[in-house]
Formats: sequence, C-alpha cells, structure tokens
Amino acid sequence: MNHVKTTLAPGLWFVGVPIGTARDITLRALDVLASADVLAAEDTRSLRKLMDIHGVPLEGRRIEALHEHSKDTQVARLVARAADESVAYASEAGMPLIADPGFELGRAARAAGVPVTCAPGPSAVLTALVLGGLPTDAFHFGGFLPATRSARLRALEGLAGIDGTLVLYESPKRLGALLADAVERLGADRQTAVCRELTKRFEEVKTGSLQEMAEFYSRETPKGEIVVLIGRAEAQAVREIDIDDALVSALRDMTVKDAASFVAESLGLPRRRVYQRALDISRDMKRDDGSD
Repeated sequence: MNHVKTTLAPGLWFVGVPIGTARDITLRALDVLASADVLAAEDTRSLRKLMDIHGVPLEGRRIEALHEHSKDTQVARLVARAADESVAYASEAGMPLIADPGFELGRAARAAGVPVTCAPGPSAVLTALVLGGLPTDAFHFGGFLPATRSARLRALEGLAGIDGTLVLYESPKRLGALLADAVERLGADRQTAVCRELTKRFEEVKTGSLQEMAEFYSRETPKGEIVVLIGRAEAQAVREIDIDDALVSALRDMTVKDAASFVAESLGLPRRRVYQRALDISRDMKRDDGSD
C-alpha cells in the first residue's frame, strides 16, 4: 500500500492522474484520493479502476461524475460541499483542467472563495514536447481544433503567426484532415511530430515535415490518443499591415485574383488567406473612389 490517509483541509483538490501507465501517479495524489471527503471525476470508471490498482479504498464514498453533460448542476453542488469538506477532482487522464470540464469547477470555486490546490501529475502536452524533438523554449497549446473543416481552417489561420511550437490534440479519425489543412494554412515545410499513445505499450513518435506527415496519415488511420506538435515557421511572421500595403499597391494595376496571387507568392503566404484580404481591400478602395 503506497498511500497515507491524512486529514485534508476543506476546499477543492485537483489531482493529476496518469495519461497511460498507471504507475506514473504520484504518492501525494494517492494520499489525496485516499483522504478526500468527496471524490469527483470526469470518468468515474477510470478513477475507480486507478484506485483499485493502487489499493485506495472508497470506504463508503461515491465518485461523483463531472462531465460536459452534468457540469451545469454538479459544479454548484461540488463547490457548496467544498466549502466545508475536502473535494478531490480528477480528469479522465492527465492534469485537470487541460481540455477538461474541471475548468468550470475551478473557476466557480475561486469565485465562491473556496480554497483551490493541486496535486500535480503527468501531462500529455509536456510529455509530447519532451519526446517530439521540436523547440520547447516557447509553445502554444491549442487543444482540440474544431471538427468542421471551415472552422478548423479559421483556427489554423489564427495560429499561423505564433512564434513557438504548436501543441494540438486530435482524434485518430480526424488526424489526416487536420494535417492536410495545416499544410494549407501553415505551410508544408514546418517540422512536425505526431505522438501517439504516450507512456503506453504502443507509444510511438513519428517526425518529419508537415507535408510528409499529412501524406503518411492520409493513408494510415492510427489508434489511440494523439498529440500533434508543429514547429514554428522558419521565416518571421509577416505583419498584417505589410500584407495590406502590398495589396493596395498591387490592386492599382491588377485584378483581385492576380494581386492576391502576386502578394501571396512574394510574401510566402497561403493564397486563400491573401485572396480574402484582397477582396476586402478592393471593396474599400472602390467605396473610397465612389465606385459601385
């Protein structure tokens, strides 16, 4: 038995749990799970299984479910209990609040003046950064991008200029589509790592250019949990004002289509991004000239 039952102060205790291998849990996390008055989890079955593996008894406690469909009612109930009791919350895997409904619980507890603390543990984000081989001096966690292509393209557009490694979660079925859209919006040459089943038996990290990864996963549908790392662009991000100035100049002598193609090629940007901006600027120029 590797846990110690202690008396926990009232409040909300976030507990980091393994992302794969059950033995990655910390001793302090086991102590909190053994000692809390109230247990809550994104997935009650996975927490119960983890506690069974490590010999942490429920001792009459019931694990409360907190997920997207129950959070509206459960958040208020758990915060009310945390005012007088110790409430421990665990995600299905990894650190609480990272792509997880526990965020609303933490925010509500702080607003109510309930103490909040954390027994930290594994994180798929940091584990992927360690194994992926891409720069770690600066990174941006984008979580799961939208499932629809149009919304996903807009999201990638917003990530294009970030000066750091992008960290994304994705389902196996949508991985190929994500990578193909990333090629279109971010460029084909960015270094990329696809990390699968981290800390588990079939852990795998594949690396290459974004184009190479997109081509590979257009043919292969992997299994398991996926973290995608995309390196920063080699060239410094072009400022919006530079794009606008170049388009205004080009539109004096060219059609919208030709101006967009010329500026996109000159600045090394995706043509679709520049074309949309060219349309907007062209309309503004016509309005200023009094044209229809």
